[in-house]
Amino acid sequence: MHPWLLSLAGGVLIGLAAVLLMAMLGRIAGISGIASSLLSGARDWPWRAAFVAGLVISPLLLWLVRGESGIGMPQVSWPWMAFAGLLVGFGTRLGSGCTSGHGVCGIARLSPRSFAATVVFVAFGMATVAVVRHWLGGLPT
Repeated sequence: MHPWLLSLAGGVLIGLAAVLLMAMLGRIAGISGIASSLLSGARDWPWRAAFVAGLVISPLLLWLVRGESGIGMPQVSWPWMAFAGLLVGFGTRLGSGCTSGHGVCGIARLSPRSFAATVVFVAFGMATVAVVRHWLGGLPT
């Protein structure tokens, strides 16, 4: 399958999952909210656990079908990934959500707050790439 078709299929599946979660449970498919509520012991943990399990199982299914997961090898060491994960976690708390909650679900609901959050996410992502690639000379190891 051509890479753009695979990307299109992934986008359709993300959209379908977001619509089904909203239609069936009235919940927003924001990964940070789902995961943090799951870790804090929410009473509605079964659907949250199934959602997170789907995120983990999906690359494994892709690997079984295509022979590759589509994820690739890490480009930095584990300490750098842990540091980046902490920064992302802090940012999702500060921004009251993540790109899936704001960028996928919030924009679909025409939420002004989600539009603003998504613009900030994209701007800081672009700035991070510019700093790491052009000012620091590449990824640290």
